[in-house]
Amino acid sequence: MRISVYCSSAPDIDQKFLDLAFDVGVAIAKSGADLVWGGGQISMMGAVARGARSGGAKTFGVIPEKLVNREFSDPESTEIFLVSDMRTRKAKLEELADAFIALPGGIGTLEEFFEIWVGRYLGFHTKPIAVCDPYGAFKPLQGAIDHLTDIKMMKAGQSQLVEWCTDIESAIRACTAATSPKD
Repeated sequence: MRISVYCSSAPDIDQKFLDLAFDVGVAIAKSGADLVWGGGQISMMGAVARGARSGGAKTFGVIPEKLVNREFSDPESTEIFLVSDMRTRKAKLEELADAFIALPGGIGTLEEFFEIWVGRYLGFHTKPIAVCDPYGAFKPLQGAIDHLTDIKMMKAGQSQLVEWCTDIESAIRACTAATSPKD
């Protein structure tokens, strides 16, 4: 099994987020899964990969050629897939992964998260999706989603396609309990 993690590549974030990413990587390895991620070695992206490798997991990075120097492609990765652009990156992450975890992050993380969520809703895949947010970084986002549901801007069942977790174990369990073969 391979779990894809979406997370921040921002350079100056609180250490607790770096620790969270590392611990998620460790938990992925402990579950017997491997990591699929954006291929960078900085910030949370680097931490999740180091955590996964520290537990013996393989790491499969997917990075656009244009970002190799910006996100500093991880030379310790089991395999790096160089792709042409962000659209190709997201498609390759989806292809390689059996489940997805979104950690706190910025617009890139949110873009990847929303695209994989919409894909599941539309039936392009049936892979589990979890948000792991022990520090409440996405609490306002979750509130906005609840509000959109309340005012009927979101269709019935859409919000139930994502497990919102406040701890790592729940996120891993959400990914591994309903494993599905790669679509």
